[in-house]
Amino acid sequence: MNADETLREIATEINSCRQCILCQSRKLAVPGEGPADAQVMLIGEGPGFHENEQGRPFVGQAGMFLNELLAHGGFKRETVFITNVVKCRPPGNRDPQPEELAACQTYLDRQIAAINPLVIVTLGRFSMARYFKDAKISGIHGRASWIGERFIIPMYHPAAALHQPALKQTLIHDFSQLSVLVDKARQTAGSRSSASEPEAEDDATQLSFF
Repeated sequence: MNADETLREIATEINSCRQCILCQSRKLAVPGEGPADAQVMLIGEGPGFHENEQGRPFVGQAGMFLNELLAHGGFKRETVFITNVVKCRPPGNRDPQPEELAACQTYLDRQIAAINPLVIVTLGRFSMARYFKDAKISGIHGRASWIGERFIIPMYHPAAALHQPALKQTLIHDFSQLSVLVDKARQTAGSRSSASEPEAEDDATQLSFF
């Protein structure tokens, strides 16, 4: 089974998933979208109202801002894979609960394995916590780290700028460095050993370009 087929299979499972309470209130699950061979994968938190209606990630106001941010970084939306840590909308856009995150974790793990992205951009604190469990996003946003064989770049969630306008320029600044960071990842990936895959931030090689 190739990556496209694997992603379609995962999406089918997500669309019929009933592993947590979010299935009771969803209209449409949101597996994610993008090319199966994307070098860059963006992981947000969870679908909102518009995503729940359309079954696509980041199609509301935050999605429009994300498209703008990607352009600042030299990327088009259709060249990256976009998904969330939970695949169904939490009621009222509340934070995802631990049991909901756990229910979706296997889906996300399988998506990452199928796509095998070189770079993962986490959007918001819940996706960031997958790689940096005890970090604060205010302290590490925009800083790239090798964790295992992937270059992880934590960013603020685009929706944060809708609620806190002061963060808009911070997000634009961070995303404007994305192409530089991806190029750096490409240049250094070949020289890295795949023998060790540390999971904790303490074991990651911290690289800051700001």
